[in-house]
Amino acid sequence: MSAITLAQEAANQNLNQGLAAIGYGLAAIGPGIGVGLIFSSVINGTARQPEARGVLLSLAWTTFAIVEVLALLGFVVYFLATA
Repeated sequence: MSAITLAQEAANQNLNQGLAAIGYGLAAIGPGIGVGLIFSSVINGTARQPEARGVLLSLAWTTFAIVEVLALLGFVVYFLATA
C-alpha cells in the first residue's frame, strides 16, 4: 500500500469517530427535551387536578422509560459507528 492510501484510511477513521460523537450529542438532545416535557406536563396536570396525580405519575414513568430507551439506542449506535 502506498503512503497516501494509509493516510487517507487514517483520516477517515478519525473523521468517522468525530462524526459519531457529534451524532450522539445531537441524538441526546431529543430525549433530554422529551423528559423535560413529560415531567412539566405532570406538574401542570397535578396542579390542575390533584386527584389525578397517581395516574399521571404512572404514565410519566412509563413514557420516561420509553424516551430513555431512545437515548440508550443512540449510545449503542455511537459505539457501532466507532468500531
